[in-house]
Amino acid sequence: MQLTEEFIRDYLRPIEDPDLGMSLVDMGLIYDIEITEGNNVNIKMTLSSPACPIGDQLMSVVEDYARAIDGVNDVHVELVWEPPWDPATMATDEIKDMLGIW
Repeated sequence: MQLTEEFIRDYLRPIEDPDLGMSLVDMGLIYDIEITEGNNVNIKMTLSSPACPIGDQLMSVVEDYARAIDGVNDVHVELVWEPPWDPATMATDEIKDMLGIW
């Protein structure tokens, strides 16, 4: 199977922010997914707040999910703060509705 960014993003979609009960992918918190030679996966993600008390746990869950994908060799998850997360421009329409952003 050919790994693609879209496939990995869809695989990560069930991971939810436990406080909000919303998909990290749909919230726009997964910024970038890169698949390198040898099927190594690099994921750049952010958090809804720098003060998130479970940020490390969320990163571990994302890493564990990505590692479980058949064909993935290695996974590196990097926490980034640029660009700053903005649900008004980064979240899906469904999440905007749930958050009352319009």
